[in-house]
Amino acid sequence: MTFWMGVASAQHVRGGCDGGFAQLGHGKHIAVKSLRKGDWIVYYSPREGIGEGAVVQAFTAIGRVRSDAPYRAEQAMNFNPYRVDVDYLKEAEPAPIKPLLERLRLTRDQGTHWGMVMRGPKRRLDEEDMRLITDAMGVLTEFDHLRG
Repeated sequence: MTFWMGVASAQHVRGGCDGGFAQLGHGKHIAVKSLRKGDWIVYYSPREGIGEGAVVQAFTAIGRVRSDAPYRAEQAMNFNPYRVDVDYLKEAEPAPIKPLLERLRLTRDQGTHWGMVMRGPKRRLDEEDMRLITDAMGVLTEFDHLRG
């Protein structure tokens, strides 16, 4: 089991939660091909929309991958993104990142440059960071229970 952080606008994260899927890097295969059944993914949303809208800077959704492999979805004319199916924890609340910056291994010691490590479609997280994030989102108990 691997822990991942996906980076996407809050608007796109809501679409994935509503549809029960994860789509990263504007639907590129390379962005989701390493996600495996049983892996966990938490989304960080810098803004409400893609490069626009209100600043969010929070972890906005978390779930467990249930697909055996990525698949192509028919979304719009000439746009068939790669996705994996995800069972999202519906009780998860958005968790602002700023109170966690010095506690997360991912951002600790980054100072004012913490945003640089939040770029790109996804990053691997260690278990300690995932537990801190799930605790901040109010779903640590459910996360621990589902991990088995």
